[in-house]
Amino acid sequence: MTNRNCSFCDAQESERNPLIAGNGVYICKNCVVSAYKIMFGDSTETVSEQDEELLSAVNILMSPKELNSFLGDYVIGQERARKLVSVAVYNHYKRIFKNIKTDDDTEIAKSNVLLIGPTGSGKTLMAQTIARVLNVPIAIADATSLTEAGYVGEDVENILTKLIQAADGDVERAQKGIIFLDEVDKVSRMSENRSITRDVSGEGVQQALLKIIEGSSVNIPPKGGRKHPNQDFTVIDTTNILFICGGAFDGLQEILKRKQGQNILGFGHDKKSKDEQQPTYDMVEPDDLVSYGLIPELVGRLPIIASLSDINEEDMVRILTEPKNSLIKQYQKLFLIDDVELNFEDDALKAIAAKSIKRKTGARGLRAILEENMIDIMYELPEYAGYEVLITKEVIEDGEKPVYIKKSTKKTA
Repeated sequence: MTNRNCSFCDAQESERNPLIAGNGVYICKNCVVSAYKIMFGDSTETVSEQDEELLSAVNILMSPKELNSFLGDYVIGQERARKLVSVAVYNHYKRIFKNIKTDDDTEIAKSNVLLIGPTGSGKTLMAQTIARVLNVPIAIADATSLTEAGYVGEDVENILTKLIQAADGDVERAQKGIIFLDEVDKVSRMSENRSITRDVSGEGVQQALLKIIEGSSVNIPPKGGRKHPNQDFTVIDTTNILFICGGAFDGLQEILKRKQGQNILGFGHDKKSKDEQQPTYDMVEPDDLVSYGLIPELVGRLPIIASLSDINEEDMVRILTEPKNSLIKQYQKLFLIDDVELNFEDDALKAIAAKSIKRKTGARGLRAILEENMIDIMYELPEYAGYEVLITKEVIEDGEKPVYIKKSTKKTA
């Protein structure tokens, strides 16, 4: 078979660049793409091979409603926060892959997200779930370990190293990933006034985060660690990296109370109930975060503020049972390996939820409560092959033994 060449660029036919045959003429794939750009315009560069896997997930680009629905399979409650995150992520990746060239010089800036909520309310889980559905690399970093350059601790640039590692060393893929920076409230200043001295873990770290979050080319050590002049650097562009910051912001409610004038003393003020006295995170505005200790420049680079509320007992029970990877389903699968069927009474689930709320550990504390009550049961588990184990309210509250039922006879053992 003779080799055929493109009639326009004279490129030889290959598997990577196939030819379309016409009436005595041929055109290759690259020329078709170029012709499309000439006719219809295109503001994006030719997609690299490294982006193909990412584009396979993002080109279908789930709508905000579909993203929210997927989040709902793993994150119970927090409807408002899920909606805000879904819209932000959709707009971010639409901006990267579906940007349409217009006659003006309008450039769409990215909208980073700040998640505010108590511990165990689902901030980290939300970021992990979004990364799973988009099939993009995600790096989860803790802001408490970050310090200014020259001090003991991690450089701010190390969070980008983690993202490259999550992308298996592929810088191009990492540049379209997600960074979840947890405990961002721990780098707040001690007061609203700027410090004239070094603030090792506070304002200095926030200043270092500014250019990374906004979008710029950053030199980072390829293997992490501290920078030094005699090493090679990897350059990564953060323009298309979505930053999701999260924090509990303990003490923020006191700022909201003062803002509402609830600390005013004297006669003539109606005494409010405990629930009425507690402002919610939904009331948070950017100036409240500045009062808390974040610098205005950083707050400005996190335009979307999504608040997560405390989890009530009903939602806590749903978290135990409904998500695809819920704790109850995990334990049931673990028991099934030993041919033991595990079931919980409704009152037992409510007792677990009540314990977690009392400890103020959120959904994160559910596993610890289950482990405390299941350890003795699992210690004897291999002896009960062929049984059903029923966990009652008394097992959770009083430490009593569960009900063992022989599956063949269904009688209490």
